[in-house]
Amino acid sequence: MTLTDLKVAAAGGGDKPAMTDAELVARYDGRVPRYTSYPTAPHFSPAVDAAVYAEWLKALPADAVLSLYLHVPFCDRLCHYCGCNTAVVRLDSSRRAYAALIEREIGRVAALIGRRAAVSHVHWGGGTPTALPGDRLVAIMALIREKFALSAEAEIAIELDPTSLPPDRHRALGEMGVTRASLGVQDLEPAVQEAIGRRQSYEETEACAQKARALGVGSLNLDLIYGLPLQTEQSVARTARRALGLNAGRVAVFGYAHVPWMKKHQQLIDESTLPGPAARFRQQQAIHRVLTEEGGYIPVGLDHYARPGDAMAEAAATRKLRRSFQGYTDDAAPALIGFGASAIGSLAQGYVQNAPTALAYSKAIEAGGLASVRGVALTADDRLRRELIERLMCDLEVDLIGLADAHRADPAPLVAALAGLAPFQADGLADWDGRRLAVSEKGRPFVRSVAALFDVYLKPDDAKPRHARAV
Repeated sequence: MTLTDLKVAAAGGGDKPAMTDAELVARYDGRVPRYTSYPTAPHFSPAVDAAVYAEWLKALPADAVLSLYLHVPFCDRLCHYCGCNTAVVRLDSSRRAYAALIEREIGRVAALIGRRAAVSHVHWGGGTPTALPGDRLVAIMALIREKFALSAEAEIAIELDPTSLPPDRHRALGEMGVTRASLGVQDLEPAVQEAIGRRQSYEETEACAQKARALGVGSLNLDLIYGLPLQTEQSVARTARRALGLNAGRVAVFGYAHVPWMKKHQQLIDESTLPGPAARFRQQQAIHRVLTEEGGYIPVGLDHYARPGDAMAEAAATRKLRRSFQGYTDDAAPALIGFGASAIGSLAQGYVQNAPTALAYSKAIEAGGLASVRGVALTADDRLRRELIERLMCDLEVDLIGLADAHRADPAPLVAALAGLAPFQADGLADWDGRRLAVSEKGRPFVRSVAALFDVYLKPDDAKPRHARAV
């Protein structure tokens, strides 16, 4: 199929009535990856192991700037909806032992790199990073500063549970030099909180935000979730409206992924109380309206929102936005190094992932090596499609022909993938002019489905799908 053939085919069909929201969701709300990487994590293999990772670390260019991610797979409670790699661990000794393992991994990685590599971004995720004792959080950050050269402008971000921030962890935020905190709000309706096993008042969240700001944390993120049990279009709008009072610089809005065959604790959720696909879409749109029309936020990519003037909003406006395993980011570092159980790294050669459980991670580090157990080495075609998908996910458009030229690749396979675009174009969700592919504002919620057209690894889901719905 030529460029002209495809353009004519997509434009054909004549006028037809516009589809309703319910019809759009029914047609395009398939299960597709979130595309925080390409190839996506289900396609990692043991072929990329600790030995391969060690060689990749040694090969890092001398001028490479790094981003660091530290994963703490512990929580004080396990929320019913949670899809993260985490577990309830209350023993202080266990938490301290895990912190010691992280320190050993940091030392080994730094030794393989062979110098104090420059670092522009440090992100603590989980789980709940502040499950670690305050003195260990401070010690790990001190070790990072010893082994790596943090820039004066480096962003140090951490995810917080507003209901679990003991005094020593609170003090640690200041000593660590945290510049950005992400607060899990999810939903503020008492009935919904009861249904998901997460009681958290607005006042607790507000107090956490105030404490963080008092310690010099200059930027706050909020996480909201739709599609939870008992949520309605009106209830999620109330939560979003109340969240405006926290004056966060950024808000992430995620759809709940109900996968009880993968996350057994989700079986605690009464499936009869979950909203259907059309209701989920209306909830997402209700939050979008509150954030943009009442809060003045700028939509960023698929599911993020930023205040005008925020670095993420500026990155989006200048087409410098990036997508990583932490979602959308303005961090331009070309390499990501992951520490801790299940942490994923991204280097020029490909992706690596550590052992998924705290126990397996512990055994690997205790054995004296690295903890990497799987990954994927990128081919030239992977790199091309990865950049194409990232630009679609970030900018909602891509110069497909120009990108292929930049990669010295034949655009024909990419153009062939656009055979599946015709319905998107007919429904006003996307447009293809023979060179540039663009997703419309109407199509923003379905951008993952457009990106999936270029995913050569994606296969039809089996009876137990691994990917979340597009909306």
